[in-house]
Amino acid sequence: MNLPKRNLGGNYGLVSIAVLDQAKLDDVRRSYARALGRVSGSHDPRLEEAFYRVHREAFLPPGPWKLLVEGQFLETPKADPAHVYQNVAIALDSRKGINNGEPYLHAMWIGAAAPQPGETVTQIGLGMGYYSAILSLLVQPGGRLIGFEIDSDLAETSRRNLSAYENVSVVTGDATSLEVPPSDLIYVSAAVVEPPEHWLMALRPGGRLIFPWRPTVDVALAMLVKRVSAGFEARPLMSCWFIPCAGASSYKGRLLVPSPSSAQRIRSLQLTRVQAPDESAVADYEHCWFSSAQAGVKNT
Repeated sequence: MNLPKRNLGGNYGLVSIAVLDQAKLDDVRRSYARALGRVSGSHDPRLEEAFYRVHREAFLPPGPWKLLVEGQFLETPKADPAHVYQNVAIALDSRKGINNGEPYLHAMWIGAAAPQPGETVTQIGLGMGYYSAILSLLVQPGGRLIGFEIDSDLAETSRRNLSAYENVSVVTGDATSLEVPPSDLIYVSAAVVEPPEHWLMALRPGGRLIFPWRPTVDVALAMLVKRVSAGFEARPLMSCWFIPCAGASSYKGRLLVPSPSSAQRIRSLQLTRVQAPDESAVADYEHCWFSSAQAGVKNT
């Protein structure tokens, strides 16, 4: 199926889906990167440069590609890389529902998480490694990225795609049961109900955990958690939908269910073994709970 020749880039200046001459591909990449730098909300010019330097088509299956447009996958007319520089998800494995996610969303996540040179990033769910490559550039010099991918085929593909990135290592396995290294940023690309406690404890002081929170059918939010001296700050960012994270997407131990409105009031995450849920609780699970109170504030 051919794609409609129309702009899917909103107001950020992305190019039309009409096939472009290869001679213009560099301009397309630069326009795409500039748009992502703007939408990210970040003042770090390195973010735009990273999106420009990392070629999206190098982390996709061979074209033509299936682009998710308004809820349905449409195939590009041919394998022209210009097609992939749009704010659309692109199928990696349609049988498993695995996509290369929307660039605007990931640009906003990266802008909010603000990876810095010298930091250690743990990424959970690599796909074919596109956003891994971008994150790895943003922690250079001196930083590294350790990626966990539970799907063995995707892990091997991402390992091959990222072989030129010397600060990246890929682990094949389930990050909900494997040890996670001490991290400045944990970046999760699959939907979680209760973040595993060992992820939280792996965060260094000032470390951030960003993940898609999907506690109910009606609540699907990106959540940013930061480890501070008083505990864990938490705040919702924007709506997002991801495939479930194996090992962290069940409802076991759920005691309190958030509503869409109460979820927006979350300001901290508490470990149950440290503090029992109180009247500020918005969502309560087996090992942790989300609170409308600021980190370190106890309601009596």
